[in-house]
Amino acid sequence: FYCTHNMVMYFMSVNIIQIIFEKDPFYGEDFYFEIPRPFQCLSFYVYAKSVFQRDLAVGKVSIRKDDLCKYSGKEHWFVLQPVDPNSEVQGKVHLEMRLNEVITENGSVGQHLVVKIIECKELPLISGQNCDPYATVSLVGPARSDQKKTKVKKKTSNPQFDETFFFEVTRSSSYSKKSHFQVEEEDIEKLEIKVDMWNSENLAQDVFLGATRVAVKILRNDHIHKAWYLLQPKGNGSKSKSDDLGSLRLKLNYIEDTVLPPACYTPLCNLLLKSPDVKPISASSAHILGDICRDRYEAVLPMVRLLLHHNRFLPFVSAVAALELENTQEANTIFRGNTLATRCIDDMMKIIGKNYLAVTIKPVIDEICESNKTCEIDPNKLKEGDNVESNKENLQVYVQKVFTSITQSSSSCPPLMCDVFKALRHLACKRFPGDPHVQYSAVSSFVFLRFFAVAVLSPHTFQLRSHHPDPEISRTLTLISKTIQTLGSWGSLSKKLSSFKETYMYDFFKSFQEDKCIEKVKKFLDEISSKVSKESSGLEDAVVLKEGEVQKRAQGKKRLGKKNFKKRWLRLTNRDLSYHKQKGKEAVCTICVKNILAVEKLDESAFNRKNMFQVLHSEKPLYVQAGNCVEASEWLDVLGQVCRCNEGRLTTFHPSNYVGGVWQCCKSQSSSAPGCKPCTTTMLANLQLDIDCDREAERIFSLLSLNDTKLQNMEDACATMVVYQGPQREQEEYSKFTIQEPKETFQTLQQLRNIMEELQQQHHIRNDPTAQYGSL
Repeated sequence: FYCTHNMVMYFMSVNIIQIIFEKDPFYGEDFYFEIPRPFQCLSFYVYAKSVFQRDLAVGKVSIRKDDLCKYSGKEHWFVLQPVDPNSEVQGKVHLEMRLNEVITENGSVGQHLVVKIIECKELPLISGQNCDPYATVSLVGPARSDQKKTKVKKKTSNPQFDETFFFEVTRSSSYSKKSHFQVEEEDIEKLEIKVDMWNSENLAQDVFLGATRVAVKILRNDHIHKAWYLLQPKGNGSKSKSDDLGSLRLKLNYIEDTVLPPACYTPLCNLLLKSPDVKPISASSAHILGDICRDRYEAVLPMVRLLLHHNRFLPFVSAVAALELENTQEANTIFRGNTLATRCIDDMMKIIGKNYLAVTIKPVIDEICESNKTCEIDPNKLKEGDNVESNKENLQVYVQKVFTSITQSSSSCPPLMCDVFKALRHLACKRFPGDPHVQYSAVSSFVFLRFFAVAVLSPHTFQLRSHHPDPEISRTLTLISKTIQTLGSWGSLSKKLSSFKETYMYDFFKSFQEDKCIEKVKKFLDEISSKVSKESSGLEDAVVLKEGEVQKRAQGKKRLGKKNFKKRWLRLTNRDLSYHKQKGKEAVCTICVKNILAVEKLDESAFNRKNMFQVLHSEKPLYVQAGNCVEASEWLDVLGQVCRCNEGRLTTFHPSNYVGGVWQCCKSQSSSAPGCKPCTTTMLANLQLDIDCDREAERIFSLLSLNDTKLQNMEDACATMVVYQGPQREQEEYSKFTIQEPKETFQTLQQLRNIMEELQQQHHIRNDPTAQYGSL
């Protein structure tokens, strides 16, 4: 998909629901993406894939911005048009034109047309790089074509020209003194300025970038004309006749929101952010939004982003999950439906879990897509010459790599995901205290079934791959996804092989029984749902993250030397770091994880020892030597991840030691001198999300406005339930909504109604007329 202007994104989005060709191919793929505000058209290009040469463009469908609303929300067949290189243009040019009176050598009076090329913006990339643009300026008429050329600007898509050109437009035989010279009518009607943009090619023909034409008669009313013009294709976009190239069936959803100043959204944001504190949670504005928009999956996303930005997501989703668990009767169906809680957590994982997926399974996904090994094990789908045992072995290798990368990634799991999993685990245990597996199924139903398995199945939707995989690779990813999903459920729910429907999958899973997969899954689920973070209490059982034998430098005041290093057993849990004289012995020293300020490498020159790192905390640094470089890297990684969100983390550190009254790295004499080297940034620390709260609030307002009838029905249901004094009846209107406390719910609905009316008034006040013609 191409937008003809690639600018900063503002307030529009397009949802491509379905792509279907008329004859053979069926895609059924969804795309959701944002588009720049000043775009001209949305284009879809159809290519014929080629193995040995560049893919051939079959045709395209281009929809102008003004027509998108006409097609939004419904399927439509579009006829493919030919792809003409001269029509693939983008960008705009800034021109200034004026008429100057001149007196020629023989004394007659005439006029010169002065054309100034000021600048261009957003010219296209050529072969992935900025172009070398120049402009030709021509005065075109019935019997003349005078052309001039600007200088070439190197490597830029936004060239600044500021070049002026002069054209003689009239000679007058009879001159009468007036305030200014009047160009003859017949001349003006037939003259125009033509500006062509080109990319300069040293060894090939110059590439056409676009053109614009301006009639000289525009100066009849304005002595000086200065305006921006969009570049147009050659021939002014005229369509050439072509053979039938086929048709493309699309379903478009086009959304355009007008965002008001921030102060306008303060009441709505405040009401939404109070939602976690409302009792019951079903009476909160955020829950009401999810309730009335349950048929629109994308409705939850702006609310989730708003809550994430203000650190209110965890208490809200905990309250919503608790409400859902109240209505869950069996432990084996926990968090399996498409509810408000599951939708919120799904969106949260997609937003903050992208980097987690990138460092966890992307390397394996890349290997699978690039190696192109056959992994089909279904006898009914085997091709002639396929070896099922070889395919099974390939699949086992891939599954083992993906499974290992997941179960060994607990230290990389984003803190908020860990906090949510911890809350879900606690709520599940409280709801089903007699079920020993429910604490694991509450977590695995999200992290395996709704996160990793989905990412493996559709890596392009999580930006793990740039394109949708071909059918054979897609089949391999499907088998791996199904296996990972079952392995995750298997460990949490203790499923048996007899529950598998496919015989070939039954045989395949036998190979995993002896690999202690259940224990690995449980350990992984324990680790990601027991981490200490800013909001954890630390009262749960400690989970060991890593332990092993190291050399530790004593923390006494003796002069440093080899005698200061002793063998110790280093042990890290989600709560503290401790070292012991031997494994299983009492801790000699314990450092709380919350007190760790940085974990960094130590220069070899500090103690003339390799593979050393330092743990910086509130007291003296702890210097540790690992057994080898691999062990040192693992310790640095797990320690860095477990303390990544600690308050007061250091930004600088000393890469060497303090000896003889001076730091050996920077020669500073003060033992408390700030570090001389920046600390390593932990890759998956709590990321500052780029969220525009005003934009999200406007989207929420639009959703509320679209569902105004449902809000009114909910108000009526609350009023009826409060007024009606007889036995409660289950009415059809009531069953559509979650109303636990009708009075509190009614009050929230009234607040929403008042806020919506005020925002609607603000939109009417600020509904500006069309921008001035010719402005940027």
